[in-house]
Amino acid sequence: MNYNWQIQQLTADQQALRDRLADELHIRPMAAALLVRRGITTRAEASAFVHPSLEQLHDPFLMLGMKEAEQRLSVAIDKGEKILIYGDYDVDGTTAVALMHRFLSTFYTNIDYYIPDRYTEGYGISFRGVDYAHEQGCTLIIALDCGIKSVDKVEYARKYGIDFIICDHHMPGAEIPKAVAVLDSKQVDDPYPFKELSGCGVGFKLAQAYARTHQMAFNTTLTPLLELLAMSIASDIVSLVGENRVLAHFGIKQISTQPSIGLQGLLRMNGLEGQAVNMSDLVYRIGPRLNACGRIKSGRAAVELLISHDVSVAEEIAQTIEAFNSERKEKDETITQEALKQLEADPNHATKHTNVAYGATWHRGVLGIVASRLTENYYRPTIVLADTDDGLIAGSARSVGGFDIYSAIDNCRDLLTNFGGHMFAAGLSMLPQNLPEFKRRFEEYVAAHITDEQQVPVIRVEEELQLADIDKQFYNVLRHLEPFGPDNPHPRFVTRGLINNRYTKRVGKMGEHLKLDLTDRNMAIAGIAFGKGDLATYIQNGNAVDVCYSLEQNTYNGITSLQMKVEDIVPTE
Repeated sequence: MNYNWQIQQLTADQQALRDRLADELHIRPMAAALLVRRGITTRAEASAFVHPSLEQLHDPFLMLGMKEAEQRLSVAIDKGEKILIYGDYDVDGTTAVALMHRFLSTFYTNIDYYIPDRYTEGYGISFRGVDYAHEQGCTLIIALDCGIKSVDKVEYARKYGIDFIICDHHMPGAEIPKAVAVLDSKQVDDPYPFKELSGCGVGFKLAQAYARTHQMAFNTTLTPLLELLAMSIASDIVSLVGENRVLAHFGIKQISTQPSIGLQGLLRMNGLEGQAVNMSDLVYRIGPRLNACGRIKSGRAAVELLISHDVSVAEEIAQTIEAFNSERKEKDETITQEALKQLEADPNHATKHTNVAYGATWHRGVLGIVASRLTENYYRPTIVLADTDDGLIAGSARSVGGFDIYSAIDNCRDLLTNFGGHMFAAGLSMLPQNLPEFKRRFEEYVAAHITDEQQVPVIRVEEELQLADIDKQFYNVLRHLEPFGPDNPHPRFVTRGLINNRYTKRVGKMGEHLKLDLTDRNMAIAGIAFGKGDLATYIQNGNAVDVCYSLEQNTYNGITSLQMKVEDIVPTE
């Protein structure tokens, strides 16, 4: 796949800010430029960014509805009411449920939790879940990572005498549910200063409010829960600036130094026990395994692990989750290959602007992952569909940079039984007979609205570097920018005209990857380029290449050094 490298140029004003910061912080201008691009323009802002503090967390009572939520929770506990903790089946939802359960269970026992079934109940609050609460004698439901649009479910619960506290972070609809309290900083009239909390993050603010009111020490009651916030922030792809940056920073620290018993089992299964984990570990190794529970069977397994206090039980659940993940990967790989063959069999595939694949028996739990895989192969707005148990076709949509796939689906709403989502991802369902017309109109809309620029994947590059620029001081600045994620991306760099030093070679089971040993004739640097094995001979023959990469530490035989993690390689012009 060809990429467009966009090197981010500083304006004249930004260059002045860069130079001033470089002088004040005694760092090189290229390092100061990294801060300026992240909106950091003063020494105080730089200090707050690179040295997060729990004192930077906002007062939870600034959030609309928090006073009412905390008071209702206090009344429930004082009266001994049974409380149901309700959350979605993905990582954000299950970590949120685990967080609230772990917090409340330290001083209260009359609680239960509920995770809806992905396939029979779907996303969010369900009537079945409310019925369960009534059957169990619950009079208060705390909904986490869902509920902001569940007007009918909240009204249904009121008939049973069940109150709701909603802790959500999704965009509200036209009508707000008539719950006792709705906590969602995206509400129009909410003064809370940070709008990008995860669902787990909103639940944490409720716990923080209760702990403050009842004079519970932050360090003993809330600090152990920060590991759950880090996992939710990593997996839900929310902004990694502001309050999320603080929560993720200390959550990662908690995972690296004092993980809970349940999480220890998962870390051990993945070779991360006793190690300093990073955001990448959470995104690519821990998060997918927790997500696999809801995709393959039930999100309850994830909650059971995260609230476990028994080492042997945690070990057993971790092994079950690992099996779920193995099954998920197998289904993902099989369906991806079948979908690719289906697309390539279409005689018009080369000229289309979209990918729409359908398999009657494909496992619905991995359709979103497969859609993402297809966009990696063919950079186009993509929808992957399968049959449901109720006679419909349903699936997941994924977009490409800058294109609003939700609008494209909305344009076909008369052909759909249901749909929802946002600019970059969505879900939808339809009657089987509507699929051919949907494919035609979806392609027609995308072809008319997508731009040439949106059809080429973009890598945003911070700086062009010489190898001499890459030293421990420069990497130390990079390290202090972590954790990386949305709004604080992992810095990418470009170095041009590099040639083989000595040891560039193919690696991997099939030789599909490339281990690099490159030089600019003055210095050498190692690197790894996944999926670039075909370039080995070209580089070994002495041809110069331009490399786009991020920097990471690599430890081998007890020696730690910097290496390139390559995003793209092209011949030097």
